[in-house]
Amino acid sequence: MSVAVLRRAARETLSGLPREFWWLWTSTLVNRLGAFVATFMALYLTLDRGYSASYAGLVASLLGLGGVVSSLGGGVMADRLGRRPTLLVAQTSTAVSVALLGFVEHPVAIAGVAFLVGMASNASRPAVQAMMADIVRPEDRVRAFSLNYWAINLGFAVSSTAAGFIAEVSYRAGFLLEAGMTLVCAVVVFLKLPESRPEQEEKAVREDSVGLGTVLRDGRFMSVVGLSFLVALVFQQGSVGLPVAMGAAGFTPADYGMAIAVNGVLIVALQIPVTRFIEHRDPRRLLIVSSVLAGYGFGLTAFAGSVGVFALTVCVWTLAEIVNAPTQTGLVVRLSPTHGRGRYQGMYTLSWAVASLIAPVMSGFVIDRFGAEWLWGMCAVVGTAAGVGYAVLMRCLPGEGKDKGKGEGEGKIAVEVKVEVEVEVEATVSGEQAGAAAEPAAAHAV
Repeated sequence: MSVAVLRRAARETLSGLPREFWWLWTSTLVNRLGAFVATFMALYLTLDRGYSASYAGLVASLLGLGGVVSSLGGGVMADRLGRRPTLLVAQTSTAVSVALLGFVEHPVAIAGVAFLVGMASNASRPAVQAMMADIVRPEDRVRAFSLNYWAINLGFAVSSTAAGFIAEVSYRAGFLLEAGMTLVCAVVVFLKLPESRPEQEEKAVREDSVGLGTVLRDGRFMSVVGLSFLVALVFQQGSVGLPVAMGAAGFTPADYGMAIAVNGVLIVALQIPVTRFIEHRDPRRLLIVSSVLAGYGFGLTAFAGSVGVFALTVCVWTLAEIVNAPTQTGLVVRLSPTHGRGRYQGMYTLSWAVASLIAPVMSGFVIDRFGAEWLWGMCAVVGTAAGVGYAVLMRCLPGEGKDKGKGEGEGKIAVEVKVEVEVEVEATVSGEQAGAAAEPAAAHAV
């Protein structure tokens, strides 16, 4: 492939997105570059503070529980207060709580602050996703979500490496560095990002017309959330089931590090080119294929006996992750009414937060009682079930080509209007074929 072709591909991938998106993207990258707590919390508590592994697990669970609580709260704030105020509050609170975590010493205080860190850090996610949907054109959203996901993984890959060296010097310095970089994100939002929440065109439609009850009653969307939860359970095994299974099989932490590093490297290397390949393809097939591929990618782990084979299985499910993440987020936007995007994104974020709580308990129980092979077999079954679920659910979802003119994610009403218009157009065509006398009536009906 020539340099000219690569330049053209990069230009087509990066062009056409609004300036506000790139500031939001920069905020995401800076935030992930400073990630420290989630990566080294267990080591900090056990090695630096001298607490037990059980206590470290409890704190990690509280960190995840805080994320569960704030998923819906952050979505509601994004719709009621606006995307920008929500981001400012969430990122400032994250900076303060992370800095505080580096100084508290009492076990109860550490646990309480960790819960606050989980709440504050996760509250910004629905607002980021809603703002991205607001400012990016429907036809560019999959590309935008892919670029954002790429920034997340690039930042995490760099921060994980740097955090290891920082931890050798001072864990507290790592906490303060993360707090400072998160505060930089808040400054970027304050200075460069205007509010993007769409104004209501009709006075009859208010911000609170879409409540959490509305989201819960949206059967099709909640089915997507349920399927997302299944897929998330599978992907979580890369960080919870895989290290435990490799350790039980006699592999060292360094072996696991080598195998899982393939995940970050592939995402950084392939996210953009794969996005170019899938950008205009049918999201129905992409979600079905990626779900099944994720399940069987982890399922193949049952046959791994060396670090190289483990790394090969990581390659399989990482490809599924690269395809699934932006496609799934794009589908959530499509099914969300414009004035309720925050709440819908919050519910979607909740599916991943709950999966992060359940996956460690599930994987530990299955490995202890039945063996790691059963866990990987379950992953294959769950991935297949999610794929079948998407196949059934997406039958009634209109193709992307039909709703671009009215904007994706405008909700059920827009879909029903389109269906009625299509029916009337068919009636018009039938009338024209029946004879000239029927033409005026058919035209009036449209």
